[in-house]
Amino acid sequence: MTLQQLKYALAVAKYGSVSLAARQLFISQPSLTESLSTLEREIRQTLFVRGARGMKPTDEGWKFLGYAQQVVEQMRLLEDRYSGENGKRYFSVSTQHYTFVASAFVELAKRHGGDDYEFSLLEERTGKIIENVRNLKSEIGVLYMSRSNEAVLRKLLKESRLVFSPLFLARPHVFLFRKHPLAKRASVGFGDLEAFPCVTFDQGEENPFYFAEEIGNERPMQKRILVTDRAAVANFLMALDAYIVTTGVLPSFLHGRDIVAVPLEVDEPMTVGTIRHADRRLSELGHAFLASLEATAKKMGLAAANT
Repeated sequence: MTLQQLKYALAVAKYGSVSLAARQLFISQPSLTESLSTLEREIRQTLFVRGARGMKPTDEGWKFLGYAQQVVEQMRLLEDRYSGENGKRYFSVSTQHYTFVASAFVELAKRHGGDDYEFSLLEERTGKIIENVRNLKSEIGVLYMSRSNEAVLRKLLKESRLVFSPLFLARPHVFLFRKHPLAKRASVGFGDLEAFPCVTFDQGEENPFYFAEEIGNERPMQKRILVTDRAAVANFLMALDAYIVTTGVLPSFLHGRDIVAVPLEVDEPMTVGTIRHADRRLSELGHAFLASLEATAKKMGLAAANT
């Protein structure tokens, strides 16, 4: 078993395809296939099976890849420390569209980036977040659970060997433009919002109800605007008297005082938390990012969720 074989196996898991992984690794597809076959014979385990969506790790394959990722990361740390050069540091997070996560990520880069790094903050659909962490593309994912989606998400996370850790508990709010007709209300219900456009983050065709980032997304709506870009949301709120259902976490620096958060009259708290792979130990940067998330949540006065 060689370090190169471990890197090859991780690449196949990341890209879900031998041909695509081979292109990214700048080697021929037959060479990569032979390397994987040799590795599987050596460890007497089948690591991948070919499915409808390409190469998928077996249950034993997921466990092996978790260990392989740790070995590759440790070797990278050794090379960085003793090669006489400042090595590049790598870290990736996949998250739902939360501004506070971006704030924590900025603090991570400031404090722990060093002189040479490649950090990735991927704001993704919920299904893609789970896929990225499962495939080891991202070390940490950030999403929420509530009564509506918890059973389905926990089942999916268990099948993917992912662990959910609560970060804070939030009461659902709606974000509105400060001149919106409902902006000065102490609270609003879904009935009050029926006449206004609802902005939601597009989840594609993959289980949009359970993967939705917004509470109440399953109800009928007269006006709905699907977006993929968090930056576009404020434009719709201000131009169209639209609204979006959120955790209510609204950093003071977001569009000055143009956007306000109004409590939503629903009895369904949202538990925002992180997900990670059960077979992968958190790296130094992973621990640092979690600390940054917790510090950001505390700074915003968010109530810690029970673990």
